[in-house]
Amino acid sequence: MQHREFGRSGFKVSEIGLGTWQLGGADWGEIDEQTALSTLQAAVETGVNFLDTADVYGLGRSETLIGKFLKGRSDRIFVATKLGRFPQPGWPGNFTFESLRAHTEASLRRLGVEALDLQQLHCVPPEVLRQGEVFEGLRALQREGKIKNFGASVESMDEALVCLEQEGLCALQIIFNIFRQKPISELFEKAKSKRVALIVRLPLASGLLAGKFTRATKFAEQDHRHYNRDGQSFNVGETFAGLPFEKGVDLAEALKPLVPDGMTMAEMALRWTLDFDAVSTVIPGARNADQAAANSTVSALPALSQELHEKLRVFYEHEVALSIRGPY
Repeated sequence: MQHREFGRSGFKVSEIGLGTWQLGGADWGEIDEQTALSTLQAAVETGVNFLDTADVYGLGRSETLIGKFLKGRSDRIFVATKLGRFPQPGWPGNFTFESLRAHTEASLRRLGVEALDLQQLHCVPPEVLRQGEVFEGLRALQREGKIKNFGASVESMDEALVCLEQEGLCALQIIFNIFRQKPISELFEKAKSKRVALIVRLPLASGLLAGKFTRATKFAEQDHRHYNRDGQSFNVGETFAGLPFEKGVDLAEALKPLVPDGMTMAEMALRWTLDFDAVSTVIPGARNADQAAANSTVSALPALSQELHEKLRVFYEHEVALSIRGPY
């Protein structure tokens, strides 16, 4: 496993991390506790030292499972969490300093740590980001020693650029994959110049870029790929990268001839994200130990050729970009 500097934090993170939205047991279908813990174990055994979670994933279940996994461990694992979308008190109450502190303290208890490695705003409204008071609250929590670093998970490049103006920002979490390439031109150089870490979520576009779905693929009712595929419950960009499902399946099928010999389509997609030095870590999800271990192997793969990168750029611009829905 290769490692990269994580902004100004002083910590080197594994370039493949683990996203744990699915461990909440909601939004991706059910997952039992033993499977969740074995998934975490497999990831760490293969070199992962960066875990991303949120207080709202399973209403605390993901954080609680991570806390159980971390208990008694001596190895250093960087845990990033998020706040701002918990149903109590909800918006706009979540953005008061009292709520920021209460939600942070709840995460501390569930994770069983004295200070959060990274506390992130969780896709909060853009007007809240522009007002800036939530960042003042995060700085206050940092001074109190409850959080070590702060950042924001955002939906669009406009939101990312607003956050970049905030003093002390450590990290931005963005959607970035072969189907969503806008950050390359609009964010990467700016983030590098400010030494802000970039965490890449949805590198496989909710599984589309594994190349295993067909137009007939069905998902469980509690899986967001069933109930949010057109943005019915939250930003459509979080599901299939904002593409209509059938269109995404067709695009993934069209990419298959470009996959290098000896690679799976998922490996190509993950390797593609790592080939950009502005990226600090990529956080694919995994529903079991085998998936977690397979994701980690991508760190050892060679970079994709410049010729392939150019083909994928042209494919995105000509075939994909105009079909993306939602803030971008």
